Amino acid sequence: MHACRRVLPPEAPSTACQRRSGGQRSLQNKVLGEALRRAERLHPRVSLWAMDEHRLGLKPILRTAWAPTGQPFSCPVHPRYEWLYIYAFVNPETGESRFWIVPALNQQAYQAVLAACATSVGAGQDHHVVLVEDNGGFHVPAKPGHPLGIEIVRLPPYAPELQPVERVWHLTDASIANTCPDNFDALEQAVGKQCAWLETQPDLITQHTLFHWWPLCQN
Repeated sequence: MHACRRVLPPEAPSTACQRRSGGQRSLQNKVLGEALRRAERLHPRVSLWAMDEHRLGLKPILRTAWAPTGQPFSCPVHPRYEWLYIYAFVNPETGESRFWIVPALNQQAYQAVLAACATSVGAGQDHHVVLVEDNGGFHVPAKPGHPLGIEIVRLPPYAPELQPVERVWHLTDASIANTCPDNFDALEQAVGKQCAWLETQPDLITQHTLFHWWPLCQN
C-alpha cells in the first residue's frame, strides 16, 4: 500500500504578480520589440542597451563569507555618510559595459553621462542605440534633445526586476563588501578599479544581465 498525499492546485497569482508579468510581456513584445524592429529598418546598425544608477558610500556593506572552522569571522565597520553614484550602461547581448562614477544624481549629471556614453559606444547616424531606463524624474534630455543615435525606452513603473543593470550592482559592490575604506578617496579608488575590471568582463556581464525574454538584435 502506497502512501498518498493530496496535490493542491497552485494558487492563482496575485494581482501584483499578474501586473508585473504583464509588464514584462508588454516591454518585451510591444515596446522593446517594436522599437528594435523599427530601428533596424531605418539604420544599418542597432544595439540594445540598458542603464541605471546606483549609490555607494562609506556605510558598510556586509555579506556572508566563509571562515575556517572554529574561528569567528569579523570585519571592521565605521559608518560614515559620504556618497558617490555609479552610472552603468550595459549591452546584455554582447556583454559590453560602460561605467561612470559621478558625485551627484541629478538632471545635469544624467545629461553629461548620457552624452559621454553616446560618444563612447559610437552612437550616431550609422549606429542607433535603443536605451532602456527607468522613470527617474531627472531623466530629462538636454534642450536640443537626446544625443544623436540614442532612443530612450522607459521601463514600466515600479518594475526594477525588468532592469538588467540591477543585476550588476552585486558585482560593483563586491569591491568594498566586508571592508572599511579609510576615507572617501579610498572608496572611490576601489569602486573605480572594480568598474574598470567589469568593463573587461563581457561574459560575466552577459551571464548576469541577459534575461531569457530580452530581445536580440537581428542586424
